[in-house]
Amino acid sequence: MSGKIIIVDDEPITRMDIRGMLEAEHYEVVGEAADGIEAIHMCKQHVPDLVIMDIRMPMLDGLKASKKILDEKLAKAIILLSAYSDKENIEKAKNYGVSGYLVKPITEKALAPMVEVAIANGNKTRELEGTLAALSQKLADRKLIEKAKGIVMKEQQFSEEEAYQFLRELSMNKRCPIVDIAEMFVITDEE
Repeated sequence: MSGKIIIVDDEPITRMDIRGMLEAEHYEVVGEAADGIEAIHMCKQHVPDLVIMDIRMPMLDGLKASKKILDEKLAKAIILLSAYSDKENIEKAKNYGVSGYLVKPITEKALAPMVEVAIANGNKTRELEGTLAALSQKLADRKLIEKAKGIVMKEQQFSEEEAYQFLRELSMNKRCPIVDIAEMFVITDEE
């Protein structure tokens, strides 16, 4: 099993127990923190696959820290720990995109499968986010090219095919992507 993990709990003995369980399963614990502020700082340094974090801590609690870590993509997944299984915290955890929720005391039997699934889902989510970003960029580029093509058609009295060929040839002659050429036509048209 592999994955970089940060453990966050204000109780040093709890961090030590969790570290022992994780290292027995061959996970790499890259850091430990005692509160949410330290957790965020460590996540910025290490960008771990997983953060295992207690909810109730001084300074900044685990829920608020989780929201920031996930919103800023500082870790792929988070498992929250709590001595309580209250519905309000569970709902917040779900809304923030937390991958798991374990009620203390933590056992190796409960922790190991939760960690494996959370890391796998975190990797899959990151991969899907990358695919979505690439597709969104392609769509934005396509819209820009279509807009530029419309401008060329209007200015040069070209057909749609002629306008596209004009942009394509200009792109090849100038040795730059067609989307860059399209952007120049759109920018100059908007001035």
